[in-house]
Amino acid sequence: MPLTIHHLHVSTSERIIWLCEELGIPYSLKTYTRTPLLAPPELKSLHPQGSAPTIQDGPITLAETGACVEYIARKHGDGRLLLDPSHAAYADYLYWFHWANGTFMPNIGRIMMAKMADLDPEGQVVKYNQDRLEKSLAMLDARVKENAWLAGEEFTAADVMMGFPLTTARYFAKFSLEKYPNIVDYLGRIGERSAYKRAMEKGDPGMELALGVEAPSKSFV
Repeated sequence: MPLTIHHLHVSTSERIIWLCEELGIPYSLKTYTRTPLLAPPELKSLHPQGSAPTIQDGPITLAETGACVEYIARKHGDGRLLLDPSHAAYADYLYWFHWANGTFMPNIGRIMMAKMADLDPEGQVVKYNQDRLEKSLAMLDARVKENAWLAGEEFTAADVMMGFPLTTARYFAKFSLEKYPNIVDYLGRIGERSAYKRAMEKGDPGMELALGVEAPSKSFV
């Protein structure tokens, strides 16, 4: 039985499809539509966390993006796209792999929630979150100025983790990359990858890819 990826349209589970395409791992894809914003009951019932991504591999059902990425890369990908501690760029790889979900995604989530709560754009909470976002983007922009990928010249799972927060997440939390040309160039390199193109077409066919300076005009909140 092949690995099964449960993908909620326009969500972080696109990263798991992309990973499998990069690694050439066969998988079965089941997609779900938001109702209207959150996952439908049939996806929520698969795992107590009730969110995407969720993967199934024989008797194993696993959620949490980072865990799914590492599980697939180690168990089915012979460790490809992961760096060992002996690698010169291991610390950089490890940092950015976890930064994508541990720091950057929560910031985006707070901005989205502030918008949903219709908080005062000039209020302290909104300003704090926006300041945090700008600092994060500036740091990331500096990283990819001299490095093709987050770990240096080698594409890794850290780049897979970083893709969604910079692209599709902007359907939910609008932010511009006008001040960050190096990130825009980085997204250009991502968009040129054939595995990324295949993954996005399989997971969200016809969706406008958020690879440019401005966020998509459509919004989900």
